[in-house]
Amino acid sequence: MAKRNLPPWIAAKSKYGNHRVEYDGIKFDSKKECRVYQKLLLMQHCGEVTKFDRQVTYKLAVSGVHVCSYRADFVVTFRDGRVEVWDAKGFKTKEYQLKKKLIKAVHGIDIVEV
Repeated sequence: MAKRNLPPWIAAKSKYGNHRVEYDGIKFDSKKECRVYQKLLLMQHCGEVTKFDRQVTYKLAVSGVHVCSYRADFVVTFRDGRVEVWDAKGFKTKEYQLKKKLIKAVHGIDIVEV
């Protein structure tokens, strides 16, 4: 499929209907991801979360061969030391579902969909 050349004032429509937004000088792929970020800021302010990181990449290798990578929206560390991988998911593609299984198999990580 050929890429369309659109005038700069007309934004290309997203494949899954998400709208990119900017908050606190940070660009987010969707409004939902931005809301999760805001929630994490509040949880951190209240002391429930000690830290969180955005856009953390996990390499997925099987038998030493790199297969693909998975980029988590957030890696959250709670006050009790527990660490969770959060993904602000609006639409679960087949590719995401496969990577979710690979993350569990390779790294033993359960992805929390928020």
